[in-house]
Amino acid sequence: MAGFFDKRVFFTLLTAATVSGFIVICTLGQSLHRQKVEAKISAGISEITQPERTVREYGGRIGVFMGESSVPYRVIDYDVSLLSDLDRQALEKGIVIGSDYELSRFIEDIAT
Repeated sequence: MAGFFDKRVFFTLLTAATVSGFIVICTLGQSLHRQKVEAKISAGISEITQPERTVREYGGRIGVFMGESSVPYRVIDYDVSLLSDLDRQALEKGIVIGSDYELSRFIEDIAT
């Protein structure tokens, strides 16, 4: 009877070690795959970066300028004189916005 329990314990430990080894190998494989994907994504992001947008006053309205352009690609029909002094000063200096989402949030904040 003792031999039966010894075999049972041995095979239980062998099964546990095998399953543990399988889990470790799968985890390492997933980690390596994730690192490769992150490297590809970070390389792609640096190539896709959009030019910055600058928001500043343009003819009494709010102009959105792409990069270093002196002509706005978009004019927001909102009277700058209705803004607070702090907002007008920020618009005189120019507010740099990085994405379309940030621009839409800015427009929402100004309009309310």
